[in-house]
Order: sequence, then C-alpha cells, then structure tokens
Amino acid sequence: MEANKPSLLYLRLKKRIYMRPEQRLTLGQAARLLAADAETEQKLKQLMLYEHRKADGNRVVIDLLQIVKAIREAFPGLSVEAYGDPQVLVMVAEKPVKPRIFVLVLSWLLLFFGAGLAIMNFHTDVSMKEVHTRIVELISGKQIEHPLWFQIPYSLGIGLGMVLFFNHLFRKRFNEEPNPLEVELYMYQENVNAYVIADEMRRKSDYDQTRGGSDG
Repeated sequence: MEANKPSLLYLRLKKRIYMRPEQRLTLGQAARLLAADAETEQKLKQLMLYEHRKADGNRVVIDLLQIVKAIREAFPGLSVEAYGDPQVLVMVAEKPVKPRIFVLVLSWLLLFFGAGLAIMNFHTDVSMKEVHTRIVELISGKQIEHPLWFQIPYSLGIGLGMVLFFNHLFRKRFNEEPNPLEVELYMYQENVNAYVIADEMRRKSDYDQTRGGSDG
C-alpha cells in the first residue's frame, strides 16, 4: 500500500451466510468492503477468518472483534470503520435445503381448510346469516330466507379483500410494498438470528470461562 493513500477500510458485516463443512471462510464472504485502493481491497477479501471443524457444529458466530484482530495482524497500519451488525451468523450445510413438495402441499391444505373453517365459525358466532337477512329486508322491504344476491358478492369480496391485503395473486404482485405476511416472516427470521447469535455467544463465553478455569 502506498504511503500517500489513506489506510482506511470501511466494513459492513453480513447478517447471515452459508458455507460448506470443513471449508474456509474469507473476509470477502463475511462482509462488504470498501478500501482505499482495489489491490488492498482484493487482498482483504482473501483474508481467512475461520476454518470449519466438525466439532463446531452447523452454526458459528463470527464476532466483529475477531475480524478486526485478523485485519490488524495482516495489515498493521490499516484503520477499520465498521457499520451494521457486530456479528455474522454462519450456517454450515453440505447443500441448501430444498422444500419438500409433500410437506408443502400438506401445509397448504391445512392452512386453506383451517382458514375456511375459521371464517365460517366467525360468521356463525356473529350470526352473519341473520344479519344478511336483516340488511336485505331493510333494503328491499321483503324478508328473504336466502338472499343469495347479497351473500354471493359478500363472499367474493372476502376473497378479493384477502388478495389485496396480501398483495399477491399466485406469483403476481400488485406493487412493490411488502405484504403483512412477508413482514412477519422477516421479523421472525430476525428474531431467530438474534436468538441464535446470543445463544452461540453465551456458549462461547461459557467455554472460554471453563477453559480459563482449567488452565488456572
């Protein structure tokens, strides 16, 4: 690195990454980098942070301090500016887990019929049939036992409302805004990541304390 170039590295850790068992993890895989020059940035991307062992299990947490230490050892004159999350969660798997079609279809059927039963039970609890009959009587002046001309559009409106609410019709999206289900799935994944990271950091701390006590 030339002396007149600023020795500064901007670093942003990724939240969650995947790697194969017994493989090496580099800084370029774990973080996004911006260095003073392309040559330094390329060398930093190849910097090894971690090599997986079977004893480490299928999930590992790489801490920011661990990364800064490795960078300082390889590039003593380099200052690091870190942004974002202080840890990156590494999931170790031989290959990505593909969804099982049978489980997917079974889940879809359970959700479909479960949602239908929930709607019907709700309508029964609030006496929706009597309400429809009364509304039709107020509008037309006649009492009709099965006001289908009112009930059918109402049923279609429920389905249309669900489609608009979830912003999806099969693979068709109506706009780029995330639907409530996507937001909930995102929040669930964020909470899972936070829990796994906290649990792994606690185990690592307990292991370090146990090793320190045994060394003493």
